[in-house]
Amino acid sequence: MMTTVPVPTLDHLKKAYTVTSQATQITPLLESAALAKETGARQVFVKPESLQWAGSFKIRGAYWRLKQLSADEARRGVVAYSSGNFAQGLAAAGQALGIPVTIVMPIDAPAAKREATAGYGANVVLTDHGDRAREEVASERARQISKDDGLALLHPFDDPEIVAGQGGAGIEALDQLAAKGAEADILYCPVGGGGLIGGVSLAFHYLSPATEIIGVEPDGFNGMGSSLAHGAIETMPLGPKSICDGLMARKPGEAPFAAVNAAGVRGLTVTDASVRRAMKFAFERLKLVLEPSGAASLAALFDGGVDVSGKTVVLIASGGNVSLADFMKHIADA
Repeated sequence: MMTTVPVPTLDHLKKAYTVTSQATQITPLLESAALAKETGARQVFVKPESLQWAGSFKIRGAYWRLKQLSADEARRGVVAYSSGNFAQGLAAAGQALGIPVTIVMPIDAPAAKREATAGYGANVVLTDHGDRAREEVASERARQISKDDGLALLHPFDDPEIVAGQGGAGIEALDQLAAKGAEADILYCPVGGGGLIGGVSLAFHYLSPATEIIGVEPDGFNGMGSSLAHGAIETMPLGPKSICDGLMARKPGEAPFAAVNAAGVRGLTVTDASVRRAMKFAFERLKLVLEPSGAASLAALFDGGVDVSGKTVVLIASGGNVSLADFMKHIADA
C-alpha cells in the first residue's frame, strides 16, 4: 500500500533553500577528469557535502526543521536520535539558533561523532542496544525524554520538512551544473533513512527530469531499494553491520519513500570492500576525506552497475565525519 505522506513541492524546496542558505556553506561541485577516465563517463562531478558545516549535508534539513518550531517549542528545546551526522547537524543548527538540543546516540556510534555533537553544545545521551536494532532502542529513549522533559521530538529523516531542507543540496548542485553548461544524465546519492535522497531526488525530478537517479545503500541495508522494487516500505532483517554507520537504517522513512517514489529513484547496493576502495581513491586522487557513508556513491560508480559510458555523472559525497584512526584503518584495508 502506497504512503499518503505529502511530497514537498518545488516551491517548498526553494523556500527552504532560501532560508537554509543563510546558515550553510555552498559546497563545491568538483569535476574529476580522473573519474571520467576510470569509468568511461564523459564528465564526472562530485559534490562533497563533507565540506559542509558539521561535516555533512545534515545541517540543511536540521536548520530548516528548527525554523518550523513554535516560539514555545524553541524555548524548551528538542530531542532526536542519531548515529552521528544528524546529531552533529542538529546540534550545530541548534547552537546557531539558540535552541537547546538533546541527542540520543547508540553507544557504538563513532567516538568522533559523539564528541563533535557534544562540542556543538548538545546534551548527548547514550543507549546500549544489545541484540536489538539500535535505532529502535535509541528512538524509544528519545520518545521517553520528549515525554518526561517536554521537548519537541524530531525524527532524523522521516519528516517532510527534513526532506525539504535536504533538497537544498540538489538545488545547489543543479545551479552549479548550469553555471558549467552541463546537464546530469545520472545522479548517485547515498541512502540511509532517505532524507537526503528524498530532497535531492525531488530537486532533480522537478528541475532536471531526464536525470536517472540512483540510490546507493550498503549490502544488507537496502531497505529503500527493496521498498521501491515492491511498492511498499519493507524492513530489512537484522544482520552484520556495515562500515557505513550512517546508512544502516533497516527501512526508509515514509516521507523520504514518498519523495523518492515520486521521483522515480532506483536502488543499488555496495559492499564494504568497494566503499574502502572508494575512500582511498577519494583521498589519493580527489584530495577528499570521506567517511564510509560519504563514499558510497563513488563506490557504486566504480562497481559499474550502471552504464555511464559517454554520460555526465553527478555524485553526492554526503559526509566526512570519520576519526583519523578509523580512516587510516579503512584505507589500509582497501
